[in-house]
Amino acid sequence: MNLTRRNALGAFAATAMTVGLVSGAAAQETIKVGILHSLSGTMAISETTLKDVMLMLIDEQNKKGGVLGKKLEAVVVDPASNWPLFAEKARELIGKDKVSVVFGCWTSVSRKSVLPVFKELNSILFYPVQYEGEESERNVFYTGAAPNQQAIPAVDYLAKDEKVQRWVLAGTDYVYPRTTNKILEAYLRSKGVKSEDIMINYTPFGHSDWQTIVSDIKKFGSTGKKTAVVSTINGDANVPFYKELGNQGVKATDIPVVAFSVGEEELAGIDTKPLVGHLAAWNYFESIKTPANDAFIKQWQAFKKNPKAVTNDPMEAHVIGFDMWVKAVEKVKSTDPDKVIDALPGTEAPNLTGGTSKMLPNHHITKPVFIGEIKADGQFDVVWKTDGLVAGDAWSKELDGSKDLVADWVEKKCGNFNTKTGKCGGA
Repeated sequence: MNLTRRNALGAFAATAMTVGLVSGAAAQETIKVGILHSLSGTMAISETTLKDVMLMLIDEQNKKGGVLGKKLEAVVVDPASNWPLFAEKARELIGKDKVSVVFGCWTSVSRKSVLPVFKELNSILFYPVQYEGEESERNVFYTGAAPNQQAIPAVDYLAKDEKVQRWVLAGTDYVYPRTTNKILEAYLRSKGVKSEDIMINYTPFGHSDWQTIVSDIKKFGSTGKKTAVVSTINGDANVPFYKELGNQGVKATDIPVVAFSVGEEELAGIDTKPLVGHLAAWNYFESIKTPANDAFIKQWQAFKKNPKAVTNDPMEAHVIGFDMWVKAVEKVKSTDPDKVIDALPGTEAPNLTGGTSKMLPNHHITKPVFIGEIKADGQFDVVWKTDGLVAGDAWSKELDGSKDLVADWVEKKCGNFNTKTGKCGGA
């Protein structure tokens, strides 16, 4: 009896072990990719599309056989435009779901929220949106524009081509607009612009009552000097902002607005009449004709089952980042974060507008810069572009605390190396 029972228990243990091994093997059958974008709240207008493009890219990669012989599995969460929730969801993706990489965030406050989590758990974040710079983290790869790849070229264009002399720096009240405007104010002052010719204004997320602010902008621009608005307004607040400009008769020919967060997706489905002639600065526009972009647009519209589905700049940033991640994983034959992080600098991927982007030692990439004029159909007519690709600067040359810093994760293994003191840490 005891022997029989012992045999039965042994058989049960062996079976349980086998089941455990099978379950463990099953868990390893896919490589999990985290998608951390707001699908609700004020930023859903911009971020939902980025979730969808990641699903398309993962689906396309799986059709090619996946990565390292394994299928990719998307793990989607909704941080709901709630900045602390981004950190909670990031921890869930890395710790519970065991994702190998995360593609996500839009606002800088959401990115800042998750940084400690990625550092603590040693995972990888690909961040696809233009931002204020002043940062280079080992666990983050910045595929959106740094200020020298968007904000600075836009101001240069307005000053040279539009003869702008007075500047309204209007932004949503959080870290990206405040830091970007700090950089732009210093840059404008270095070019001889006086303090009285710079107006700075901040509004909360989702701001809807723009009557007083637009009236102030009109008054500021009525001195006889050419005036422009440099807009770091984010999310759905853009819709009533442009509507109020139209209501008060502010035309692009009078006071042009150049936006850093308004693209094709934000313009889709809204009345574009108040926006016609205003500008946006990006590193990609859907209207740019190249074979790669034509193929991408066709693929996107087929995936969405919508012949009118639009593409935009942060989508292209995810295309580039995903391509680079796949190449780095295949190069080191592993999804181990340390190996992939070390392999990514120097990795190249074709962009959609012509040319090839490269991941730099500072974890930023090379990108072209375009200024586009908004058309009635919600697309952009490119009116200016850089001669070639611009290397992203992690640290601004315009700010005293940053101009001596460089980021180099290849040789110096440091995100804020001070070239004057020769020390890592920024001091």
